[in-house]
Amino acid sequence: MQNVMSKFSDKTIIDSWQKNATAWTVAVRDNQIETRTQVTNQAIVDAVISVGPKTVLDIGCGEGWLARELCSRNISVVGLDVVPELIARAHESCSGQFQVMSYEQIAEGGVKGTFDVVVCNFSLLGKESVEGIFKVVPTLLNQNGYFIVQTVHPAFSCEGHVYKDGWREGSWQGFSSDFTDPAPWYFRTIESWLALFRQNGLELVEMREPVHTKTGEAASLIMMGCRSVRT
Repeated sequence: MQNVMSKFSDKTIIDSWQKNATAWTVAVRDNQIETRTQVTNQAIVDAVISVGPKTVLDIGCGEGWLARELCSRNISVVGLDVVPELIARAHESCSGQFQVMSYEQIAEGGVKGTFDVVVCNFSLLGKESVEGIFKVVPTLLNQNGYFIVQTVHPAFSCEGHVYKDGWREGSWQGFSSDFTDPAPWYFRTIESWLALFRQNGLELVEMREPVHTKTGEAASLIMMGCRSVRT
């Protein structure tokens, strides 16, 4: 049981991304990830821009591609990631502000200031760490600010599993041989995602389901919430 628990954990996710930071940077910058270049990159940019932000907090910013896109549109971006190498790459290529910070540190109040948008683009992979982010996000939003999350679409990512919350094995299928030790991830149903918004005083105001033109299936799920007037 102990081996299973250590295999499926937020720490294991971080360990994997530490090992694959260089390969990930190459894959993103060389446009090797088809669903991103064809569908989901533009989808998250469109979602953020649609609410007209001046300031954005990018949690799990990776090597900084989204920050670069938003900065090019004169949006002020702060990017956070737990992997030092990814933050170093972001610094190299973008005028935004970047800092190494774990999700636990964010949840404990490590971020100062508030923002028009807090965005998590395919960066909410764990269990407890994600729950901590949802709890703190309302304190990071300006009045009328938005929390925007893009994730794999639950209806199209079951991969033979029962449709219920739980840890899943990771995979680098379709990626180069430079990748190793794929990170596990915590699957959530749509109902569970919506509950996270509701339980933390966030009102879901819009959902988007970007469709891949080749497969005809939803490539992702985008959820856009704001602080509930009841909180």
